[in-house]
Amino acid sequence: MDFFDVARTQRAMRRLYSDPIADEDLWTILETAIMAPSGGNRQPWNFVVIRDAGVKAKIAAWYLEAWTTAYGGATRDAMLADAAMAKTFKSADYLARHLADVPVLVLATIKKDMFAIGPTLGASIYPAVQNLMLAARALGLGTALTTLHKLHEADVKQLLGIPDDVETMALIPVGRPKGQFGRPNRLPVEKVVYWDGWGKQRTRS
Repeated sequence: MDFFDVARTQRAMRRLYSDPIADEDLWTILETAIMAPSGGNRQPWNFVVIRDAGVKAKIAAWYLEAWTTAYGGATRDAMLADAAMAKTFKSADYLARHLADVPVLVLATIKKDMFAIGPTLGASIYPAVQNLMLAARALGLGTALTTLHKLHEADVKQLLGIPDDVETMALIPVGRPKGQFGRPNRLPVEKVVYWDGWGKQRTRS
């Protein structure tokens, strides 16, 4: 696919089929992930590929508990009442209730050191995650960047044997999407870009 077509149609795909994903496709998206920029070329990342049904079930249970805690009750009602948010909420709710059925979960982690702490912790890993998601899109696979598992960070790390000096940063479901790729709903670029100072907008010529 043309790069710009990939980038402009790579959107969160949370409704995924349970069909297995080929090893070759997984290696392709993971190798693309590690081509991302890395501060000082330290490459502090690791990726845990999760396909074992029992492991996925445990993570899915924690994820659903976190989802219900964060987005249940009045929050759920308010989001469903908002026409702009309802579609996204229903999609995210579906993922939370079907995470165990997703064929592959990829857990992106980063080793904490003197250069990767506090607000800079995600500086290397999130470009790699975006590379992974773009590569998946180019192969016709759906993904979404999720972080709710972090409400059970200690449980997830113990389950997977992740060392204390490594932090999990994103959980990415990967699968064949049930929906259609397409350009996401975004504000016009002229509305969010300022030139040479805050609030200084320009129109495209």
